Amino acid sequence: MIENTPVRTVIAHLLLVLGILVVAFPIYYTFVASTHSLQTILRPPLPLLPGDRFIENYSTALFGGIGRIGGVSVATMLWNTTVMALGIAIGKIVISILSAYAIVFFRFPFRMTFFWLIFITLMLPVEVRILPTYKVMVDLHLIDTYAGLIIPIIASATATLLFRQFFLTIPGELVEAARVDGAGPFRFFKDILLPLSKTNIAALFVILFIYGWTQYLWPLLVTNSNDMNTIVIGLKKMISFADADTEWHLVMVTSMLAIVPPILVVVLMQRWFVRGLVDTEK
Repeated sequence: MIENTPVRTVIAHLLLVLGILVVAFPIYYTFVASTHSLQTILRPPLPLLPGDRFIENYSTALFGGIGRIGGVSVATMLWNTTVMALGIAIGKIVISILSAYAIVFFRFPFRMTFFWLIFITLMLPVEVRILPTYKVMVDLHLIDTYAGLIIPIIASATATLLFRQFFLTIPGELVEAARVDGAGPFRFFKDILLPLSKTNIAALFVILFIYGWTQYLWPLLVTNSNDMNTIVIGLKKMISFADADTEWHLVMVTSMLAIVPPILVVVLMQRWFVRGLVDTEK
């Protein structure tokens, strides 16, 4: 047992503050840069205090359109990314929980074979099967569509495995009691399994939302129109090899806006996220 002395407490807090400064300072510096003009950013050193261009820079980026990406606004890119991230997170959870439910609670031929086939797909990420997947999207005319962004990557063997392992911990007596009370498969799933799985669902939602939000390779391939750009693709297109050709103040604004939704999801669902990862009382 570690003795909790005042000196140890002070050292622990100093280390914690130092860690926070190391992590937070680049974000703060990005915010400061987002409130200055392009000329100020290109003329070092950059001030450590926010400038007077906050409203102008943020309104220009959000609603005015950016030249290097065809006049598309950051608001449009944020909307595209939000739709994609929500679609991936919700789609993965729905497919995975239904797959795990069928594998655990139903008896049918080759049940475990299907499970292992799902599990093997962990070795085949989108990057490995990128060409055939893209060919399917072209044949189905899903290029430059939200469906094309979402559908190819909503299957998740990891989430299926996690739900399966959780369902295996549910006592058989609970299943028998539900059957005696006349609960059919759908009612058992809706009234018993879903409430018991809500912490797991919340934890997976946070992870999968951030996974969808930060996707780069697949949106780069499946979108040709600037109007369908996600925020990550937009940021890449906004940066030129020459500093003078890059609107760095708008790049910094876009970077700040890009991290807001994931932070909000983590903060708002932090309690459920932690419980879903560490709670053992099912």
